[in-house]
Amino acid sequence: MRFNEILRKLRKLSPSNIKAFFKNDGGKPRKYSLMLWLSGCFFAFSAISLIILWTFQTVLLGSFYKAIKTKNITNCAQSIELNINNSRISDYLDTIAEQNDTCVMLCTHDVYGNYKEVYSLFVNPSCRIKELETKELNMYYTSAKNNKGNIISIYESSDTEFFRFDGIDNLNNSQNENYDTESFIGTAPTLERNNAESLIHSSTFVDDNGKEYLLLLESVVTPSHSTVQTLRYQLHIVTFAFIVISITITIFFSKLIATPIENMNNSAKELAEGNYDVVFNGGAYKEVDQLSETLNYATSELSQVDQMRKDLIANVSHDLRTPLTLITGYGEVMRDIPGENTPENIQIIIDEATRLSSLVSDLIDISKIEAGTMKLEATTFCITDTIKDMFGRYNKLKEQDGFTFDFDYEEDVYVYADQLKISQVVYNLVNNAVNYSGESKAIRVRQSCQEDRVRIEVIDSGPGIPPDKLKNIWDRYYKVDKSHRSAKIGTGLGLSIVKTVLKLHKAQYGVFSTLGKGTTFWFELIRTNKDGEPYRY
Repeated sequence: MRFNEILRKLRKLSPSNIKAFFKNDGGKPRKYSLMLWLSGCFFAFSAISLIILWTFQTVLLGSFYKAIKTKNITNCAQSIELNINNSRISDYLDTIAEQNDTCVMLCTHDVYGNYKEVYSLFVNPSCRIKELETKELNMYYTSAKNNKGNIISIYESSDTEFFRFDGIDNLNNSQNENYDTESFIGTAPTLERNNAESLIHSSTFVDDNGKEYLLLLESVVTPSHSTVQTLRYQLHIVTFAFIVISITITIFFSKLIATPIENMNNSAKELAEGNYDVVFNGGAYKEVDQLSETLNYATSELSQVDQMRKDLIANVSHDLRTPLTLITGYGEVMRDIPGENTPENIQIIIDEATRLSSLVSDLIDISKIEAGTMKLEATTFCITDTIKDMFGRYNKLKEQDGFTFDFDYEEDVYVYADQLKISQVVYNLVNNAVNYSGESKAIRVRQSCQEDRVRIEVIDSGPGIPPDKLKNIWDRYYKVDKSHRSAKIGTGLGLSIVKTVLKLHKAQYGVFSTLGKGTTFWFELIRTNKDGEPYRY
């Protein structure tokens, strides 16, 4: 039943149906599995290889054999001509005849057209040249003479032999001798037979004594029947073995190549659904193994980023809730209780609102960083005055919490940069130092000049950062201390913003820390003069 259905579908095939088979419903090329494509490529390669093999072993076998024999017999004739003056020419001709399976006949030719056989060796009993008469020898001599001393002719053997000269057929027997010898000049005589095809090479040359020779070499240029049969029998065996091996290799390598990729595709789908515990397993070859390692690394990084996002959301939610609760609570007290509308309560509401505004600003900056839309508006300004003015924001911390802020500098320094964002960089670094300053509560900002650069350092005396965590502190959402604690000032989101702003300015930056002694964050900008021109030191 299934076979009949296949036949019915095959009868309905048309060019339009075949074209539709390779396209999907949307008219686009249909996508097939990697295993199917690999199998198709392997089968196509096998089919092309077999076609080439059969073509060379059947269709072109005779042509190649004939070309090789033709070149071989020509080389033999040239070699004999070069050695004609050798005293042991007979031994040399024996060697030529036996090694090349070639019939050899060497004749002298005088001015009267007489031929005298000097040497002959017929390794093949059916050699045609041993039966040649004087008139036939003369035809070969004339043809060679008119073709610059040598010519090659081919004849086929049959029960009835005949010459073919220049389109004229003449039976090779004693009853037909009326023909014009002149019509054969410059044309190689061809003897035809049905079964085997032979090649006759005729050439003329003169030795050192002035004696002229006619050399005839004959070689069979049709492969023997037994050889052809053997080759074809072997070809059938090779074809069968090739098909079996090709199918085996196709199935094996298709699975070997496609299976790991299919497994990684399935794992990638799980990863897209939020399963970060998925593991990508490599294959048996280098590229897939490297791809699996890269995907496993990406999975690990995504897992960490996802966890840090969750921590950030929890921390931000807490940081938003605290000032909102205070604002709401103090507002209700001032509304419900007479006499609580004091400047102190109003200042608390203002401070918490400012804290909320800072948090929202940092969140907006982070979203700009992720979207890649943060831009600079550079101007020339005095970075020294900017830091002085910024320190005025910390008066409340000085009064209430006992913090000390020191700014060390020797001269006013100008830079060409985005003043608002550089202020944000210094502000975030100082806030970070406040939040991790330790019991000493001492914060120091140091400005130093090095040739055409100005270096700003923010130094705290806190617990320090472990060396293995220093490389991660600039990453988004990363916190050295995983347990949430509210920042004394700022939002705690500043270091990733600092990193992005400094990169936009193409500034150098870094951090070094000693456990138990404190941490120093630094960055460098290029100096200018008041007019924004490069500073000359």
